[in-house]
Amino acid sequence: MQASIEEIHSTALSEIETAQDAETLKALATRYLGRKGRLTQFLRDIAKLPPQERPAAGRQANTVKRELEKRFAEALAQAENHAAAHGEDAIDVSLPGRPARVGSLHPVTQVNQQICGIFSKLGFDIAEGPEVETDYYNFEALNFPPHHPARDMQDTFFVSDGIVLRTHTSPLQVRVMEKTAPPVKTIAPGKVYRCDSDLTHTPMFHQVEGLLVDEGISFGDLKGTLTAFIHRFFDERIRLRFRPSFFPFTEPSAEVDILCVICRGSGCRVCSHTGWLEILGAGMVHPAVFENVGYDTSRYTGFAFGVGVERLAMLKHGIDDIRRFFESDMRFLSQF
Repeated sequence: MQASIEEIHSTALSEIETAQDAETLKALATRYLGRKGRLTQFLRDIAKLPPQERPAAGRQANTVKRELEKRFAEALAQAENHAAAHGEDAIDVSLPGRPARVGSLHPVTQVNQQICGIFSKLGFDIAEGPEVETDYYNFEALNFPPHHPARDMQDTFFVSDGIVLRTHTSPLQVRVMEKTAPPVKTIAPGKVYRCDSDLTHTPMFHQVEGLLVDEGISFGDLKGTLTAFIHRFFDERIRLRFRPSFFPFTEPSAEVDILCVICRGSGCRVCSHTGWLEILGAGMVHPAVFENVGYDTSRYTGFAFGVGVERLAMLKHGIDDIRRFFESDMRFLSQF
């Protein structure tokens, strides 16, 4: 019996050392420690020994059992760790990493930042304000009297009596002038809202409105500023023309066209074969607006303009449907 337990012990240790994987170790553990294992059978056979030999044999067998259980557990853990580090699901730290997909700014945001950057270099400040406006700032202070037909030019979302979603960012011009004595040189970028939706209009879109007020400001200053902006935004080959128009808050007023960026004036579908594209509205600030903010109309003059950001983005990138900007189609957005 003494030789038998020692033989079981040494053989088990030897086979544990040579085992190559966890499955082999589990089979060995069953062979030695299972219900029908060699060590289990030895423990059962102790009852056949003479009474005086049973205690020593039992103690030795239990000592071997505890040691083998410990060795099997250690070897099994080591084999499983090795498999995890070198198996099919292992992480090979020497391999190059998988590059994360990096997003980019929305094309409307990119164009908006470009517009603001150009005017900032021309010395304009940037103003921000509420998107939910009062009727006074959105209309009345800008020379839209109550029930005036000019209010029909803008299809307005009414929140409640006297409260609207702003239809342009021009209210910021009034808010800035109320707080700032001339000279004033500012732009107001932001979201605006109108009840309109088709290929070239959406209920929510982005505008950048500009205002310059000082002594001796003329329509020539307006033309020079907008020409410099258009040349920097597109290129210096772009020609501009100013057509007479009407806006309640400017007088005289003008629509500004540029030579078609697609056909360079020869005529195409984009410009309806006219060779020109309308891009913004502008004019000299109406004296009534200055009176509403307490500016001396005999001393100060100024000009204002407004441009649609999506409109410029469509022209810059050759996009034919404004709704593409708001559909969240990654195939479209990833091009920018």
